[in-house]
Amino acid sequence: MKFRRRIFVVGGAHTTYIGKHHPDFIWKKHPDFGERENPTLEEFLGEAVQKAFENTGVSPDAIEKGYVGNFAGELFVNQGHLGSLLARVAPGLEKKPIGRTEAACASGGIAVTACIDALNAGHDVVLAAGAEVQTSVNARAGADYLARASHYATERQIDEFTFPCLFARRAKAYKEAYGVTDEDIAHTVVKAYSNANKNPYAHMRAVSMTLEHASNAGPKNPNFLQNEAYRDHLKITDCSQVSDGASAVILATEEGLAKLGVKPEDCVEILSYGHATSGLGNVEELTRLSNAEAAAATAYADAGIEASDIQIAEVHDCFSITELMMMEALGFAEPGKAAERVKNGDTAITGDLPINTGGGLVAFGHPVGATGIKQVLEIFRQMKKQCGDYQVPRDLTYGLTANMGGDDRTTVVMTYRNVQ
Repeated sequence: MKFRRRIFVVGGAHTTYIGKHHPDFIWKKHPDFGERENPTLEEFLGEAVQKAFENTGVSPDAIEKGYVGNFAGELFVNQGHLGSLLARVAPGLEKKPIGRTEAACASGGIAVTACIDALNAGHDVVLAAGAEVQTSVNARAGADYLARASHYATERQIDEFTFPCLFARRAKAYKEAYGVTDEDIAHTVVKAYSNANKNPYAHMRAVSMTLEHASNAGPKNPNFLQNEAYRDHLKITDCSQVSDGASAVILATEEGLAKLGVKPEDCVEILSYGHATSGLGNVEELTRLSNAEAAAATAYADAGIEASDIQIAEVHDCFSITELMMMEALGFAEPGKAAERVKNGDTAITGDLPINTGGGLVAFGHPVGATGIKQVLEIFRQMKKQCGDYQVPRDLTYGLTANMGGDDRTTVVMTYRNVQ
C-alpha cells in the first residue's frame, strides 16, 4: 500500500514469551507449582501495553485508535471481545475506539496494517497490541484449535497435528525438488536457538541446541506425526513454540510525533506494506510461498526498494522449512538455495542479512496474536541499537518483516527505514 502520510514506529514493549522449557513457566515439576499461576491473557496484554507507554513516554490519553491481534482467545481461555479487554487493562484507553483483528498467525500483522490505515485516514497516534495464551490445554487440543487456521473441513484430517503435517508436506516436496537434507534445514534451528540464548525475552533462552540434535530424529527429538507419508520430514526441533505472551507498538504520523514531542530521528519509518490473501486449502505449489511472494512484490514496489536493499529481516518461521521458503519468497535467495545462505552464516547476527535475530518463532516463541507485533518491534529495536547481547553490530537502514497466517493463506510484508 502506498501511504498518504509518513508513518513512524515510536517504540513499544514485549512481555517475556513463556511456555514449556522456560524457567519461569509454571508446571507440575516447577518449584513454585501450587504457589503461583502463569500470567493470564489479560495480564500479558496489560503488561505489554503499560510497558509500551513507559518505554516511549506516550500517555494513553494520546492514543486515538487501537487494534488487538489475537487468533483464538475464545478457544484457549474463553475470552473474546479483546478490544474491550484492552480498555480494561489500560484504563487511560477507556472510551477510545479499539477493535480486534484475526488472521490466524498473521493476526498481529493485520493489527499493524489496520493502524496504518487509521493513520492514513486521519488519526495521528495509534496503538497495536497482540497477545495469545496457548498453554491452557494439552498439545492435541491445542493442535485442534490451531487447525481452525486451515480449511478445517478438508485439511483437518491430514493428521491430528494439522499444521505440523501441512508443513511436513511442504518440507518433503522441497527436499525432493532441491536435494536439501535435514541437516541443511537444521542450520536454521541452531541459529534460532543461538540467538534466543542471548535474548532475555525469548521462550527458549535457557535451552541450547546442537546441529547433531536438530538434524536427527530420536527419543528426545521424535518424528511425532501419525501420517506415514510425511512423518519423516518433521521433528520436534523443527517446530515453533507453543508460547504465551504479548507485544505492543505505538505508531504515529509526523503530526503525531509533533504532538508527542518525539523527534523523527528517534523513530523508524514504515515505508510500505503488502497484504495478500489466498483461499483456504488452495495451495498452488508446495515448494513456493506464492502468497508471500505477492505481498512482498507489493511492499517492495510501493517502497521503491528491492530485496537487495534489505539489511535485516524478521520472517515467519512457524517451522524450520518455512524460514527457508520465506527467504526465497522475499527474494533473499534463489529457489532451493536459502539453506546455503543460512549455513554460510549470511543470516547470522554478524552476517550480511541477519534474519530473526531474537530467535524467531522457533526459539523466541510464537504467541500467535503477538508475533506480527513482535516482528515490527524487533526491527525498531535493532535499528535503534536496543537489543543488547543480540544486537547487530553495524548501522542499519532498510528492514523487512513477513508475518504469515495459516499455510501461506494470509501474509503481511512490511518495509522499514531507519530515520537517522
